[in-house]
Amino acid sequence: MADFNQYTRWETQMHGVQLPRWDDLPKFDLYMDQVTALVNEVLGPLGVDTVTPAMINNYVKHKVILAPVKKKYQTMQLTDILMISLLKPMFQTDTVRSGIDQITAGDYPKQAYDNFIGQLEDRLHHLGEDQVQPAAKNLNEKLMQVAVDAVVSRLQSAKLLTMIKRPIRKVEKTK
Repeated sequence: MADFNQYTRWETQMHGVQLPRWDDLPKFDLYMDQVTALVNEVLGPLGVDTVTPAMINNYVKHKVILAPVKKKYQTMQLTDILMISLLKPMFQTDTVRSGIDQITAGDYPKQAYDNFIGQLEDRLHHLGEDQVQPAAKNLNEKLMQVAVDAVVSRLQSAKLLTMIKRPIRKVEKTK
């Protein structure tokens, strides 16, 4: 069983996580293999499940993201895939899409994505510290805060579960 120091080392690693803002993403369109490589490179340090071409094709098929143009993906599709990958473990993809649509209805997609990534980074950089979040000014801000909290809580719980995982003895049923 892992010790608590190992977990605090992981928290410290999260303090250094840097996630790309909209302007940090490629300014040119990407093919599927480039998209999966980029998304998995960005999210790898967080321990998020690997994104596959089949997953992305499924998002397109179910209209969770826009279809590529001539098999090429643009920045908006990349940001959607990144956010879906972070939120998918807790929510159904149509719920994630609805949340993205709600946030971007009141904010430009670039601003909404950058705000989400900024809040997520801030929370990760202060893991293990008592943090007081500023009060949300509206429902969209509150939705974003709750989504960020859900991602961070999921990352923490997944890490803790893998660290303390031990064989479980099967208990025989008594009649």
